[in-house]
Amino acid sequence: MEKDDIIKSVAERVKEKMLGESTGHDWWHVYRVWKNAIYLAEHEKGIDVYVVQLAALLHDIADWKFSGGDTTAGAKMAREMLEDVGVERGSIEIVCDIVENVSFKGGFGTRLSTKEGMIVQDADRLDALGAIGIARAFAYGGSKGREIYNPGISPLQYRDFEDYKKSNSRSTTVNHFYEKLFLLTGQMGTEAGRRIAREREEFMKEYLDRFYEEWNGRR
Repeated sequence: MEKDDIIKSVAERVKEKMLGESTGHDWWHVYRVWKNAIYLAEHEKGIDVYVVQLAALLHDIADWKFSGGDTTAGAKMAREMLEDVGVERGSIEIVCDIVENVSFKGGFGTRLSTKEGMIVQDADRLDALGAIGIARAFAYGGSKGREIYNPGISPLQYRDFEDYKKSNSRSTTVNHFYEKLFLLTGQMGTEAGRRIAREREEFMKEYLDRFYEEWNGRR
């Protein structure tokens, strides 16, 4: 198949698998990351946009959070799909490396070595910020039985990735803003990603200001 046909086929397969998922890691999250990644790639030089699109489409195909903590599950599934549609081996290796290492992992993940990987990672992290990021945070928190907010529970500080993996039920969704979301802007790998992230983070801080006012009966 031609590259455009391969991308279309992969997109259709991912959509079929992930459409309707309710934690914020659904097909529409993938779709937004895909479009964000294309946009970021347009602002960088020497980028393999084909690899970027494949990695963006497959970045959450089997997230470790929904695969029993297995951080290799996504890359394994991505490899099977890419081989099935006839992607060449070199591109498969790059895409699978991105899929395996794109996740935040509490800030203890492997730093991506390719510009394509940085673009996909930035695109994924942008979808955790701004108005959509707020909506996704509460959707995921609810799915894990987290309280929305509890003034008696302080944000957690993680010792390592294993500690982060155990945190799902020990904190609150509002705390998640401080434990992860507000750390993302400083970890962006592209200038365009940093610019968009700063704007989205500012919106989230304004939201929390209003949240605390309403929580305390001042609005």
